[in-house]
Amino acid sequence: MIPLKDVSRRPSHFPVVTLSIIAVNVLVFVLELSGGDSFAMRWVLVPAHVVAGHDGITLLTAMFLHAGWMHLLGNMIFFWVFGPVIEDVMGSGRYLAFYLLGGLVAMCAQVAVSPTSTVPTLGASGAIAAVMGAFLITYPRDQIRTVIFLGILFFTPLISSVVLIGLWFLTQVISAQGVLATTQVQQGGDAYMAHVGGFLFGLITARFVEDPRRLAEQTMAEQEVSDEEP
Repeated sequence: MIPLKDVSRRPSHFPVVTLSIIAVNVLVFVLELSGGDSFAMRWVLVPAHVVAGHDGITLLTAMFLHAGWMHLLGNMIFFWVFGPVIEDVMGSGRYLAFYLLGGLVAMCAQVAVSPTSTVPTLGASGAIAAVMGAFLITYPRDQIRTVIFLGILFFTPLISSVVLIGLWFLTQVISAQGVLATTQVQQGGDAYMAHVGGFLFGLITARFVEDPRRLAEQTMAEQEVSDEEP
């Protein structure tokens, strides 16, 4: 399932932080392509190195690196669907801090379960998972236009965010349990625990980071739309 758009609401403010983060991710990926493996390896997160007290900055830098165009595109699609509305309700400053801290928590979660791994970890998905956790708490009933593929066929139904994000999180938990039950946790692989850690961070902290005034504005706007509907 690939989310396309939140049809239940639109941000009241221009999502400058979300767009800026997307631009930075694209720019860094261009630098990856031009700099090659040496550039990527300088800034990716290697859990064993961090545990040994080296390259701590990579807990931050790794969240702006991606393994390929599809990795980047997939992350940015999810981010664009859920990010602007959460930026709208938090405000730019709080949202930026929330995103970065969520990414750091996600990376730390991955290090915690694979402290001896020398396989690089990279990607924005942990920070984006935090945004998704916040979205689930704040707007669980929003309807998300979603692409569902069935072989060569595809459909674009509306799915409530609680179902869509809930199913996504369930797959991450199941995958993380599968990794933890094998030696893969020592050998790398997808950073499922980063996804779980980031999501739980967003789920727990969202209400504390929201701007009450902005949330009230969103609630009033939503009520006005409901009153206008026949």
